Amino acid sequence: MTSIRVGIAGAGIAGLTTALSLARRGIASTIIERTTQLSEVGAGLQVSPNAGRILEALGLTEALDRAAVQPEAIDLRDGETGEPIASLPLGAHAHQAYGAPYRLLHRADLQSILLEAVRREGLIDLKLGVEAEAVAQAQDGVTLFLDDSALSFDAMIAADGVRSKLRSAVKGAAAARSSGRTAWRTTIPIGMAPRDLPQERTTVLLSRAAHVVIYPVRGGRQINVIVVIEEDWREDGWNAPGNADVLRQRFDQDGTRYIGRLAELDLPWTRWCLTEVDPGGAWSDGRIALIGDAAHAMVPFLAQGAAMAIEDADVLATELASAPVGEALQRYQAQRRPRVSRVWKAARQAGQIYHLGGAMAFARDMTMTALGGERLLRRYDWIYGWRP
Repeated sequence: MTSIRVGIAGAGIAGLTTALSLARRGIASTIIERTTQLSEVGAGLQVSPNAGRILEALGLTEALDRAAVQPEAIDLRDGETGEPIASLPLGAHAHQAYGAPYRLLHRADLQSILLEAVRREGLIDLKLGVEAEAVAQAQDGVTLFLDDSALSFDAMIAADGVRSKLRSAVKGAAAARSSGRTAWRTTIPIGMAPRDLPQERTTVLLSRAAHVVIYPVRGGRQINVIVVIEEDWREDGWNAPGNADVLRQRFDQDGTRYIGRLAELDLPWTRWCLTEVDPGGAWSDGRIALIGDAAHAMVPFLAQGAAMAIEDADVLATELASAPVGEALQRYQAQRRPRVSRVWKAARQAGQIYHLGGAMAFARDMTMTALGGERLLRRYDWIYGWRP
């Protein structure tokens, strides 16, 4: 067992995975979480093989497979006509190519799997209902200031998300900013879903200045729907209830092949501001490091936000197990930033491609069709095939 003491602010996917990754290497940690009961917000989550292999190494394979759907393919379709553009093969093909399956889960299910593993682990202390207010560091340690007390650690990991309170403790860290897009999310009980709604694959509908992603979660009992549109965010917080009338008005009659019918269902929509944190900013400062969205929140067009946080956790734990804290955190940043920056930029580019219209959209669709699903999938080998 390594004798350093690690504090982790935030019990989301990044924080929980970090604690488990540290424990696997014999390092004890304390997770500080402001909520008294963990209930992950959001809806669906795509866990690609690069992240799945790390979760499997933590002993979570059986639990993941119980909760997840392993999709047969990612189908790209024209958002106005519904006509197929290309189909990227997953299923057994992805498992064979990348060493782990492509999984679809509800965020709450993944968080529950991680939380259950954390509570079984003797090296992890989970403190709920305690808010991290600020952190200060000295040469020999860091002090985390809570509501009415303080804790001392050898290293402090800020896994407190895009609205991180601790980010300001890292000199040169980038600030969160709006991407100019919003994501409208809902889930449909399988019994309410239209019969022709795909239930064993991911469907992406491409449309001018918008796109729709549909896939099964919760072992196939629900269908997750995400509608991304270009609009300014004028709300006080980062999410708000969404009015389905806005979606109906946003899409013309041809473009409502799927979304129009879904907007007619009696379902609660939640509207989210899609935010970014430029990974080019600093991630570490002395004994303090940022991880996941706190360091590099990205737009969701490659479904890699959670995957990058899971990768971060694995690399960070490896470095803390093999080097002094300050050196380990610098090495973590040096290893992770080039890859995350590439993914971050690729996700931005994918969003631009998805939202093309007119002749540019026609050329995009023709190119994708000509390449075919297998060749399109191979373009993501550098993401899905990554290993620490």
